[in-house]
Amino acid sequence: MSMSDPIADMLIRIRNAQLVGHAEVVMPASKLKASIAQVLKDEGYIEDFALRENGVKKELRIGLKYYAGRPVIERLERVSKPGLRVYRGRNDIPRIMNGLGVAILSTSRGVMTDRKARADGVGGEVLCIVA
Repeated sequence: MSMSDPIADMLIRIRNAQLVGHAEVVMPASKLKASIAQVLKDEGYIEDFALRENGVKKELRIGLKYYAGRPVIERLERVSKPGLRVYRGRNDIPRIMNGLGVAILSTSRGVMTDRKARADGVGGEVLCIVA
């Protein structure tokens, strides 16, 4: 059975693993999920991630990050969904908590944060919000 929204599944797995205090979370891999994990790592929200072969299928392992016993990621929300895609132009990209959080966008130049998209002057699909 195929999944209708693999990005939402990724975000929910991360959120659930952090709620119970797991050190890492494992999920099926894709290029888009790996790109999102790279952005999360660059912004300091996760420790690290790795793509591994598990027989025929690839899996994505994400090392979760905690500070003083609490998860670093406090808010993780899916914005654009399969039933309602949310696109924003370069002037309408949302600011999350006045720049304290990040919006992850899928642009024509790849997956990037809202700050980088504004600096590059591109818009795109708002995938999720992380704070």
